[in-house]
Amino acid sequence: MSRIVLTEELEAEYGRLFADCTARPERDAEVDALADALLADRGRYHAVGARLGIPWFVTAVLHYADTGRDFEVHLHNGDPLTDRTQHLPDGRPPEGEPPFAWEDSAADALRLRHIDQWDDWSIAGVLFLLEARGGWSYRLHHPEVLSPYLWNYSTHYRQGKYIADDTWNETAVAQRCGAAVLLRRLAERGVIDFAGERPPRPLVRYDRGEPAPAVEALQRFLNTLPGIFVKVDGVAGPRTSEAFHKLCGRYLLGDPRDSEPPG
Repeated sequence: MSRIVLTEELEAEYGRLFADCTARPERDAEVDALADALLADRGRYHAVGARLGIPWFVTAVLHYADTGRDFEVHLHNGDPLTDRTQHLPDGRPPEGEPPFAWEDSAADALRLRHIDQWDDWSIAGVLFLLEARGGWSYRLHHPEVLSPYLWNYSTHYRQGKYIADDTWNETAVAQRCGAAVLLRRLAERGVIDFAGERPPRPLVRYDRGEPAPAVEALQRFLNTLPGIFVKVDGVAGPRTSEAFHKLCGRYLLGDPRDSEPPG
């Protein structure tokens, strides 16, 4: 679908960014309202996705990202449903007569973009598909700025955008909420599932080797609990595992003591 390939490194990047995705405080209420709106029209999105084997939430975020959730226009390009599209891609949908039902036009748009041929609905697969839709120019020419098509309204994006084809503005700011930010909010609510996710690897496991940021974060949290005092060194050794045991009733995964029968 693009000259960018979904490598293991890119999968890991998408996974990390999605895991760390936090809406900026001043945008939090707006993200909630947008998520509410997508859920209110879930039936319409599901009706389109069910025809094509596309998850409803992918159709939903594309609808918002490309047309601002306008059900009176073609998903192809925002032309009104009262006629076939007049701008590129013009003459769509090729079948039927206007005015077109939004669902019929949207299904045609998704087929035209070959999204019905995509089959990776994991987090990385969905974000790759969406970034391809938003365009690879950020990644290729301004890698210091994450695509606002995905990450606007989150702490991953502040400013910098293309204001026209091949015209970059360092201080311009995107206006619509990023598609990945909406997906993250829907995931936080427990209303969507990504297919094909690998079993999650523990962020922290018993390891007396190199320091790790996740271990340091766990140690800082453990130190906020009464009666627990752990050196914050990023090493998940015996003392950190013992403190974890006080909290959860078991040692860190990989600690030999975790398999010992109770005495």
